[in-house]
Amino acid sequence: MALEPKEVRPLGELGFTRTPSEDDPRRDPALLEAIAMFAPGTALRQSVDDIIRSHEGALIVIGQPGELSFLFSGGIRLDAPFRPQLLFELAKMDGAIIVDPDLKRLAWANVQLMPDPTIPSDETGTRHRTAERVAKQTGALVLSISQARETVTIFVGQARYQLDPIADVLAKTNQALGTLDTYRQRLEQVLTRLTALEFQNAVVLDDVLVVLQRAEMTSRMSERIQRDCVELGGEGRLIRLQLEELVGDVPAERDAIVRDYHAVGGGAEAAVALEGLRALPYQELLEFDRLAGLLGYPRSVNPLDHTVAPRGYRVLSHIPRIPDAVVRQVVADFGGLEAIVRATERELEAVDGVGAVRAREIREGLRRLQEHNLVDRYLQL
Repeated sequence: MALEPKEVRPLGELGFTRTPSEDDPRRDPALLEAIAMFAPGTALRQSVDDIIRSHEGALIVIGQPGELSFLFSGGIRLDAPFRPQLLFELAKMDGAIIVDPDLKRLAWANVQLMPDPTIPSDETGTRHRTAERVAKQTGALVLSISQARETVTIFVGQARYQLDPIADVLAKTNQALGTLDTYRQRLEQVLTRLTALEFQNAVVLDDVLVVLQRAEMTSRMSERIQRDCVELGGEGRLIRLQLEELVGDVPAERDAIVRDYHAVGGGAEAAVALEGLRALPYQELLEFDRLAGLLGYPRSVNPLDHTVAPRGYRVLSHIPRIPDAVVRQVVADFGGLEAIVRATERELEAVDGVGAVRAREIREGLRRLQEHNLVDRYLQL
């Protein structure tokens, strides 16, 4: 018996809330790379923790000393090997410390930084204001440790990020893992439903948009947790294992859905749609007409009664030992999942790159997927 399409409900009613990753400055690759340099387990973080525990402040600039020389005066030229204990001792002086980009050499200590005073800054403290201007003027990575507040702030170019205590990051990340687990369970429900409808040739656009929306939300939460793991450094090993188990093949499922249901085709057009989906602001991700537009459907289309048919990328990708190139060739030759399911072994053998063994695997794989889907649907009842 065919499944009836479900009514569209607001995302909040489906258990989704606004993801904090939308305004996460760590989406900047340069900033995230800088955060990784200060993560727990690194030599630099050891120095920073020692400085904070001793209730000291510090201003550390990481960049090529020769390129920064116009910006500072005075100080002590060291050219000494980088050692966490030495950096901690140097921080007891009043001036800034210059470290080479590879964190191999401590170049200068106790220098006076003189950035362009006309560069705008919203910082109130002298140390933070200087750090922000140096970063903006030179593009160097600057670390400012506040003596009064015992906080660590990273400046990279125009980006600014204040590190949270590791205990707070761990707590937020574990909470995010729980949310991700809920996202994944609900995604599995609609994926199972979509697979059943695909084998029954009864998919409407609404079914596709619900799955695509949930898959993208799950992927975004996963990416946020991955950034948390970068900040956690060595403290995030267990969370990385949990994340890998939870996420699994969700990004691949999302990509295959776009290739299956893009109105124009599953090639270059689908690739452009995926880029647009990843760049879509959160509020627009909630709008089904916006998602339908990304898939190439006009606004006049009603997702609840517009029938669509999968090309077969997603279902075929679940069959073991079938390379992506063969999947693409099978889809190109048959044009859709319905034709692939009806095809005989001899017809599948005729596809370039398939042969007798893969033809049999495809036929058996499709049969197992249909049986497995029936079991999954029964267990969800």
